[in-house]
Amino acid sequence: MMSTGGLIKHAAALLPGAETPPVTTPREPAREAAEHELSKPMYHENDPGLAARALRRLSAWLDDLLGAASGATPGGAVGLVVIILLAVLAAGALWWRLGTPRRAAAGAGTLFGDGVRSAFDHRAAAEAHAASGHWTEAVQERMRAVVRSLEERALLDPRPGRTADEAAAEAAASLPDHAGELRAAARTFDDVTYGGRSADADTYARLRTLDLTLDRAKPLLTGPTA
Repeated sequence: MMSTGGLIKHAAALLPGAETPPVTTPREPAREAAEHELSKPMYHENDPGLAARALRRLSAWLDDLLGAASGATPGGAVGLVVIILLAVLAAGALWWRLGTPRRAAAGAGTLFGDGVRSAFDHRAAAEAHAASGHWTEAVQERMRAVVRSLEERALLDPRPGRTADEAAAEAAASLPDHAGELRAAARTFDDVTYGGRSADADTYARLRTLDLTLDRAKPLLTGPTA
């Protein structure tokens, strides 16, 4: 008959590892081992690419932004849509009214560039631009034709660096009946040349009419009476 001590030894033999305590791993090394294992390419073969992840983040950001905006807007999402539509309509109206913004030309706003051309040459250039639908350039050349014609008729002294506004003010002294039209023409030239506005067929037609009218107008050589 087996003794009590023998039974204990026999039971220990039947339990594998009973004499060896379980192996445990500290938390920090275990975490590092798991991260190292999961960083292997085999676990990321089906992950989305960089562009896809960026689009997801952008989409989530827009959703959050629109959600916050709709929550703060009277009427919720419907009110937000109405505000966006109104903003788009306002931007379209400004674009239609002011034309496509363009970089302002360098310089001090002088009327003529380098070289001297006759009024006939400026008129021919204006008509060529108008025939091609280049209304801004047509307006510029027509205004130059107006001023050059007045210089050729000795109603203006030829002066380099003169601006359209200066030419209109000086010409009004001998053509007082057309002073308002001259100021308007100078303002149009500045708007399309330096203000970023786009001309159209009607704008050019008004300037062309003024040019033809002034060409036939009788100047007041003695100046306006006090």
